[in-house]
Amino acid sequence: QLRIVESGGGLVQPGGSLRLSCTASDFTLDDYAIVWFRQAPGKEREALSCISSSTYDSTVYVDSVKGRFTTSRDNAKNTVYLQINSLKPEDTAVYYCAVDGRLPGVCGGFDYSYDWWGRGTQVTVSP
Repeated sequence: QLRIVESGGGLVQPGGSLRLSCTASDFTLDDYAIVWFRQAPGKEREALSCISSSTYDSTVYVDSVKGRFTTSRDNAKNTVYLQINSLKPEDTAVYYCAVDGRLPGVCGGFDYSYDWWGRGTQVTVSP
């Protein structure tokens, strides 16, 4: 049984938008910093964003996605989102969320061996 599940991917045309979701079945994401990664076939895993625990209410983005990607929370739904706008073909990848289990949940430098991962959701951007 998966503890972390990503959803919301799909096939979209360039310029389109998607909202990816990350949810946990048996613990509260609100307590933790949550990061989004992606990995395209034949390429290394790429960090995208981090949202801190709700205590700190901050986000971090890598330069390549600033202005197009937004991560947010809905604590009532125990869900973290990644809104992706202006999708490009090079955004095609499997998108993962991961939980930084270190409390109090401050975003770091994307170099942590994250404690919990989902199996990813496929985003395909194609004309």
